[in-house]
Amino acid sequence: MYRYVLAVHIIFMVSWMAGLFYIVRLFIYHTEANEKPEQERKILHSQFQLMESKLWNIITTPAMVLTVLAGITMLYLNLGLLSLGWMHVKLTFVLGLLIYHFRCQVIMKQLRKGEFKLSSTQLRFWNELATIFLVAIVFTVILKSAIDWLYGLIGLIVFAVVVMSAVKIYKYYRLKKRKEL
Repeated sequence: MYRYVLAVHIIFMVSWMAGLFYIVRLFIYHTEANEKPEQERKILHSQFQLMESKLWNIITTPAMVLTVLAGITMLYLNLGLLSLGWMHVKLTFVLGLLIYHFRCQVIMKQLRKGEFKLSSTQLRFWNELATIFLVAIVFTVILKSAIDWLYGLIGLIVFAVVVMSAVKIYKYYRLKKRKEL
């Protein structure tokens, strides 16, 4: 039974992460629509609100709920997991991902009201935070107790710096290309 629940957990975790990655991309495009002429902006805002709502309510949130329920079921089926240090680390990262999820919901509601509190660049950084959580969770689960936590933490920080630098470089080239046009 445990392996079936594990399979369900992995399937819905992939769906959840896909939803989180895509929703923030939609936030970025939604925010950038403000740079368009009035009529085009109205149409784009309406379309992005519809897309965000459907993605959130039909895919992302149900996948999150099913991921969490499958995770809880696995812990129930194997209570010994709760005594392992790596599981505590994983659950901490999962808690961070849940906070990220609900913060995305807040951003979506703000955009729906026409409140654009984050720039497209800030949203690009925000988008990479989900990647960092994903990498941290997967490495924690795969390496389990064999991981040297200090090296793992240093590796995660380096990875985060590389990802954030890539966002900055992308912004630089995007602005440069825009100026050339």
